[in-house]
Amino acid sequence: MDMNDATRGAALMADVLWDRYGLAAAVIEPVQMGTDTINRWVLTEDGLRLFVKEYRSTADVDAARTAWDMSEYCRAAQLPVPRVWPDMDGDLIALAEGSAWAVVDEAPGGVTASAMTVALAEHIGVVMGRMHRVLGGYPMPKQVQHARWRIAAVEDAVAKCDSFLATALRQGHDEVEQLRLDLGQRRQDLYEHVHRLRQLLPDRLVEQALHADLTRTNLIVLDDAVTGVIDFRGRCAMPAWELARAAFDPRTVATSPEWIACALAMAGAYHAENPRLPLLEVRACARIAVLYMLFSFYGATTAEYGLPEEAETDLQRHWRERQTTIRLLLDHLEDLDEAFSGLAAGGGRS
Repeated sequence: MDMNDATRGAALMADVLWDRYGLAAAVIEPVQMGTDTINRWVLTEDGLRLFVKEYRSTADVDAARTAWDMSEYCRAAQLPVPRVWPDMDGDLIALAEGSAWAVVDEAPGGVTASAMTVALAEHIGVVMGRMHRVLGGYPMPKQVQHARWRIAAVEDAVAKCDSFLATALRQGHDEVEQLRLDLGQRRQDLYEHVHRLRQLLPDRLVEQALHADLTRTNLIVLDDAVTGVIDFRGRCAMPAWELARAAFDPRTVATSPEWIACALAMAGAYHAENPRLPLLEVRACARIAVLYMLFSFYGATTAEYGLPEEAETDLQRHWRERQTTIRLLLDHLEDLDEAFSGLAAGGGRS
């Protein structure tokens, strides 16, 4: 988006903010994040600090409504979720000027770019456990989170290795030889480990309404505490999967010597808050995490997303950290099994 387009977009947003919400914008700044939305930070003339999301034409507005409704449901249960503003008609998404819009309070703090501390991991476990317990009473969303890691054929994932390498060659990928090595290792891991890892999972995993993207980039943090959970996807998914993704955050696993302690702290705090999730599923988190990563190729190539340079660099880093995380998890599965076996029924550690 060039400067003129950005200026016109900001002016249009200011009109929508006034016409649909009765809010006068004093300062508007672009926020370089999001793929389905154009995001702006706003300071109103009354001193309110807000985020405004303008949905792109390709966005699923019905799914977005579900996500915002779930967000408000969690906020009503005293979880740290920023308020979404209803418009003049009481709708959580406003339709105006040919676009869909959402207006959200700013939460204090920011998205952390570094590895988790043990204290932060524990607090994430508390918040996630409470959220999953609360969402156990929420109606099942129509959208279902994919579970390729659970059911997809290994051969399909191996074929993706070839297609992503072909895409990288077309795009003139800066490190195509390293990517060739990465994808070669991924093929080997898929063939060697997936069947064994799946065999050791519980036969059935609990499914319920979930945030479905409760990872580092969607947690606002201040002083080792979660102050805001943002960007709900609002899907039917498996709580053990969402816990596994967060507990084995690639940035933490790839960069921190405390990554196992972080995972244990999060899982223990989670189980204490949500003991209804079977302990067997909590203890399976490491295997779920590595299976999920083996079947995910997000970040292998980046040019197709049209991201700003900073966001593209972060996504490339995410791919490298995920590769490192897969290796570490596979190398330490026995250690993790032993450590997680100490999680006690009813919460805490035995």
